[in-house]
Amino acid sequence: MRRVVVTGMGTVNPTGLSVDESFNNVVNGVNGIDYIKSFDTSNLKVKIAGELKNFSLEDHFTRSDIRRNDRVILYGLLAAKEAMEQANLVDFTFDPYRFGVFFTSGIGGLDTLAEEITTAATKGPSRISPFFIPKAIINMVGGAISIKYGLKGPNTPIVTACSASTNSIGEAFRNIKHGYIDVAITGGSEAPINEIGVGGFASIKALSTTDDPNRASIPFDAERNGFVMGEGSGALILEEYEHAKKRGATIFAEIVGYGTTGDAFHITAPDESAEPITKAIELALKEGNVDYTKIDYINAHGTSTLLNDQVETLGIKKAFKEHAKNINISSTKSMTGHTLGAAGAIESIFAIKAIQTSTVPPTLNLLKPDPQLDLNYTPNKAVKRNINYSMNMNLGFGGHNAVLVFKKVEDKND
Repeated sequence: MRRVVVTGMGTVNPTGLSVDESFNNVVNGVNGIDYIKSFDTSNLKVKIAGELKNFSLEDHFTRSDIRRNDRVILYGLLAAKEAMEQANLVDFTFDPYRFGVFFTSGIGGLDTLAEEITTAATKGPSRISPFFIPKAIINMVGGAISIKYGLKGPNTPIVTACSASTNSIGEAFRNIKHGYIDVAITGGSEAPINEIGVGGFASIKALSTTDDPNRASIPFDAERNGFVMGEGSGALILEEYEHAKKRGATIFAEIVGYGTTGDAFHITAPDESAEPITKAIELALKEGNVDYTKIDYINAHGTSTLLNDQVETLGIKKAFKEHAKNINISSTKSMTGHTLGAAGAIESIFAIKAIQTSTVPPTLNLLKPDPQLDLNYTPNKAVKRNINYSMNMNLGFGGHNAVLVFKKVEDKND
């Protein structure tokens, strides 16, 4: 089987507008969560989210681009641009049919859905914009990226709620590993912070109603009471090792394992036995031929909901046995909020940067540890540690579980 490496990364998220800015901020405990500024929340109990900071679409796109594309597509294009440039692929000549796109979203163009349904209800269906459908459908994030860069390989968004971009990265990895393509751009984008998105998740009691931005997204804390919505995008360039080496690409890490399972249990709640999560971890380790004692760091799903943090902890304990307490675990959602379908890509980037920099980002604002959760969640301060293997894991409504294992590549150009 062919080796698969990461040669480019890009992101916009509440902690920063690039990979380096974002990772520096999460390492330094800069909280990207604040009071919602993009719309009036006076009619909502939820007032807090993770929005992009110091950001304007007008600084990056033309008026025509903004009119024709939902924010979810534009966020994806920005992350893709950084990843393509970092990988030195923008002007590189490649076989377009050997370059795949596995880019997704959990919800898609939610701004557009809200606007056009309102238009239909108030002005009639004849007033719906002709851009409604292409702005709203989830696959158009990858579609826009493929059109921009002329990528003609498989263009497949994997839609599995909050594990969507983790599954997308995993499927891109497998396509390269098994020889169908040589390069892929993969990841996810989400733009859910509006009245419909926040109101919808609030209605199922999933969101924190805390009015303090520093006590809202608090994974593994005894006072956690729901997750905080986030927005943004993450993109990764995956490449077959020899292909990357031949063109002199910088290699940031190797993907060695991917595991995915379904709970078959409940539409929103995880299986409290944690067996499907445990199995996903075991499958990822088995594919990578990685002994469980070799994992140094896990970027956990860590949503700050009561059940997720309990069940995820149990899954880690079952999979890693006595080694579980030797692993540094953290949830960067404590600073980004939960970016839904983009979470896996953004958090995979952080897991890779942790390997590169030998630095574990913290779980911010973990002030009152839950006595039932007794692993090392790296509270409040980053930790220096040599990391040979890191893991990212994400879970989605509907019972989706996805796990990726990343490995340090010692000689990045050989």
